[in-house]
Amino acid sequence: MRDAWHFNRNDLIFLGDKNLVKKNWNGKNILMLGAARQGQALVRFMATHGAHVTLSDSKPFDQLTDARQDLSDLPIRWEVGGHPLSLLDGNEIVFVTGGVDLRIPFLKEARRRNLPILNDTEVFLQEVSAPLIGITGSSGKTTTTTLVGRIAEKAAADNQTVYVGGNIGNPLLTLVDQILPTDLVILELSSFQLELVTHSPAIAAVLNITPNHLDRHETMDAYIAAKANILRNQKTGDWAVLNRNDQNSWDLRRLVQGNLISFGWDAPTDEAQHAVFMQDDTVMLRMKGQLVPVLTRAQVALRGDHNLYNVMAACAIAAAAGFSADAMRAGVEHFSGVPHRLQFVREYHGARWYNDSIATAPERTLAALHSFSEPLIVLLGGRDKKLPWVELAKEIHKRARAAVLFGEARDLIETALLQEQPENATVQIEKAESLPEAIQKAAALCRSGDVVLLSPGGTSYDAFKDFEERGKVYSEWVMRLN
Repeated sequence: MRDAWHFNRNDLIFLGDKNLVKKNWNGKNILMLGAARQGQALVRFMATHGAHVTLSDSKPFDQLTDARQDLSDLPIRWEVGGHPLSLLDGNEIVFVTGGVDLRIPFLKEARRRNLPILNDTEVFLQEVSAPLIGITGSSGKTTTTTLVGRIAEKAAADNQTVYVGGNIGNPLLTLVDQILPTDLVILELSSFQLELVTHSPAIAAVLNITPNHLDRHETMDAYIAAKANILRNQKTGDWAVLNRNDQNSWDLRRLVQGNLISFGWDAPTDEAQHAVFMQDDTVMLRMKGQLVPVLTRAQVALRGDHNLYNVMAACAIAAAAGFSADAMRAGVEHFSGVPHRLQFVREYHGARWYNDSIATAPERTLAALHSFSEPLIVLLGGRDKKLPWVELAKEIHKRARAAVLFGEARDLIETALLQEQPENATVQIEKAESLPEAIQKAAALCRSGDVVLLSPGGTSYDAFKDFEERGKVYSEWVMRLN
């Protein structure tokens, strides 16, 4: 039976902004900063749409072999080893990848010359004709986006394709010309991507906003402002999805111009609110006056309360899109997690080894610690993002048997652990220069019944290109243990 709030599939047209006028890129002189995957996607799109493209990367040619090979079929001009100001001469638009800091002098000069500065996300939002769901947050967005994608697949019509991308997977700009108005697009959006957008998805979710990327944004106000861009340009018929239990997310309800559905642990006192909440270990949905049980906690395969929030968020987003409770249940059940997020690797020496490389902030590591009751050996490190380690250090002293610290941030983390060390401290602290060395130290420490958890709390950029490569290396080295 169709749920009372469930829209006809044709009503999904309200999710997309059909009034967007696609830009004519033909003949435009454009400059792309950064040859990473987002930059390559933008270059390919622009070149195939008739733009004259210059691609500039700070790395030398010998470090760009893969990018040069991937783009060798395109008539583009390369500039490597830096970004000379002369590149701005004659170009009409400057594009940047997410890794390019908007504060660099080159971009300050571009702004002084009144040159537009855009990214591939903004171009995709301008170009795509399909309905859009956008999801952002400091933590949980990859899991939630994946869950929404699974739910959408269960709800999709036979002739409808569901595309999941943005901050995960390959940039969807490479596929935008084949995405039909009847399809559905679900985007994970980072603060870096949202900094420059002037279009908002008509279903926009902000899962939470906690200190993150302060090495880039400098202040929490600037970080929150970037996240809030996902809502700023919504229209009266659109939907916002906010977290009642996260103050920074909930405060954004002042920006809501259309409909609001929220999620949180307890039911809101206002029974007229559209909401998802927990009741008697069951995820409940209240929508258009109807109360519907979606699934029980026992039906959720993901570990930890933080993942129940992700499930509730996914159900709230799905409800805004008009998907049925049956589709929500089918999409969530049997899903054990995304790669590199509390991913079980193997059992060795009686200990269970987990890969949580996606935890690139101390708060994410905190959530991971709360997912286990077993004795813990935690691998922490990478590159610091100028975030506080105090609360994590306190929790490690409560929950862990040992901490193995590696990478650039190892001394910083050691200092936090020593400063927060209680009188009866029992946590053994070991340090390693590299992740493989840290794995060897953890293997020597572990015993039957332990959980060995890579949950770094820092980025991977001191030694790896991204958290995925770090997680892959971790899993490979763990599998080699004998």
